[in-house]
Amino acid sequence: MLTLDEKIAGTESLMQTLVENVDPDGVRVAWTGGKDSTVVLFIWKAVLDNVGKGPVHAINLDTGCKFTEVMAFRDALTVEWGIDLHIARPEVSLDGYPLAQDPLSCCRELKVEPLKRAVVETGATHVLSGIRFDEHPDRVGRRTEEQRNDPPHYMINPILDWTETDIWAFHARFNLPHCELYDQGYRSLGCKPCTQRPDNGGCERSGRAASKEAVLPTLTSLGYF
Repeated sequence: MLTLDEKIAGTESLMQTLVENVDPDGVRVAWTGGKDSTVVLFIWKAVLDNVGKGPVHAINLDTGCKFTEVMAFRDALTVEWGIDLHIARPEVSLDGYPLAQDPLSCCRELKVEPLKRAVVETGATHVLSGIRFDEHPDRVGRRTEEQRNDPPHYMINPILDWTETDIWAFHARFNLPHCELYDQGYRSLGCKPCTQRPDNGGCERSGRAASKEAVLPTLTSLGYF
């Protein structure tokens, strides 16, 4: 079992190798405004600042049904950290849209398709995610570097072996800001129709809609981050 310091060093080493071998202008952080991707954003910013190759470029997905608290946190930190942020939005209208009735169709139209367009529109060659092995069974088999073809880019997952405890310990150590919903008992933040506070004793993503969690492997195969 690696210590948090060893995990931090591994993440920094991966990012340092990345910045030495690719043009940082082609790297985008898939930043949700959540606790995990904020850690990735922070470390990538530190690596870029160290070599004078900022600013950080990031992609954020706004489905139109996100928590206002998450969007407010995103907007404030974007200004504070000087993030070059591209906001991906769905092309379908939410007026009368059957939100969450068919999680596969809903997530494909509101999440997968906008994210894939954002990769193309930003010219991203590499996307840094905040996914972790212990969040969901679908992620146990994920790799640190994954080549994707639709559209062509590399998905880099630099905190796969971190735990939820590691994430919050890192936040505390570096006094990172976080969305206020975490202080209200939320542990994993998604769209409002599919997210609630988890039951006491439930796992990290137990507040997420079970119907959506069940199709996560399919969504990943379609291009979900």
